[in-house]
Amino acid sequence: MNVKPEQKPACPNFSSGPCAKRPGYSLDKLDISILGRSHRSNIGKARLQKAIEKTRQLLDLPDDYLVGIVPASDTGALEMAMWNLLGARPVDVVYFESFGKAWADDITRQLNLENVNLYAADYGHLPDLSQVNFEHDLVFTWNGTTSGVKVPNGDFIPINRGGLTICDATSAVFAMDIPWDKLDVATFSWQKVLGGEAGHGVLILSPRAVERLETFNPPRPLPKIFRLTKNGNLIKDIFEGSTINTPSMLCNEDYIDALCWAESIGGLPALVRRSENNLRIIEDFVTTRNWISFLASNPETRSNTSVCLTVELEPDRIKELVKLLADEKAAFDIGSYRDAPPGLRFWCGATVEAEDLKLAMQWLEWAYQEITGT
Repeated sequence: MNVKPEQKPACPNFSSGPCAKRPGYSLDKLDISILGRSHRSNIGKARLQKAIEKTRQLLDLPDDYLVGIVPASDTGALEMAMWNLLGARPVDVVYFESFGKAWADDITRQLNLENVNLYAADYGHLPDLSQVNFEHDLVFTWNGTTSGVKVPNGDFIPINRGGLTICDATSAVFAMDIPWDKLDVATFSWQKVLGGEAGHGVLILSPRAVERLETFNPPRPLPKIFRLTKNGNLIKDIFEGSTINTPSMLCNEDYIDALCWAESIGGLPALVRRSENNLRIIEDFVTTRNWISFLASNPETRSNTSVCLTVELEPDRIKELVKLLADEKAAFDIGSYRDAPPGLRFWCGATVEAEDLKLAMQWLEWAYQEITGT
């Protein structure tokens, strides 16, 4: 007889974005004194600058790198970088999941760049990174949120390179070791690893990226929301707490709360360790069951945040499995991304508690047996 587990996860939220809030989170703990004040007031800019500086400190960014809060989540930050920077050199694009494919499509169909080389791989695999020409600009994702595949390290990127490296690092920042000297542009959204509220992007620029901005005039109109320069000079205010459009000050306070929590548990090393430990829980589960597998078969390129799994069930039965776990309030939002192969996706970032993930695995096995009658 299939025995239902007695205990449920205290937090059954395993969505890959927005992700689970930090342990112990409460709206009552947010500083809301800024609400109702202008984001351009001294106090408003100071709170935005606090989020920027805490981000810099937690990520241990080089002193000469810039951090800015920009509109429209990671998508807005990455599009802003591409529209401002691309066209000076040929472009190589590496993609292995849906968001990377979207960047490739925008580069070829919206920016209409002609000298573009695409290096792609199917879901679950990483392209051959040795093909990249670093005299070209490179656009790539560090972590494939919809494929469960990540770039294992930055060894493939030379320190001395002609082109810029532009990296969509959402789902990787705060959960993976990123060699910042290998990246000229990095973007992320804080609703991922730290579970912040959605809608805001973060743009990180190296001095090489700033030099490109101030010496290259892109041959295309730039909407106001994308503009990073004025009269050939970087708009530095963006990186000092003056945002391009009106941000949510409540979302900013929510992000500061998450950053403070990260500091309190040991900073970046603790965040990475928590995420990697969560991945190991699923690995231990999968290796002892013959009905479930990782979409990313190579452990070296297996994501420790967006963990994607295949299940030996027809797609409709997988949907039943996902619904059953949601109905039982044992695991929410674990279906694979709509463009990915049918399967499951568990967020294993630092805000997910290991004990909740262990309990979710017990419920997953129960639900599979319920669906299959085994």
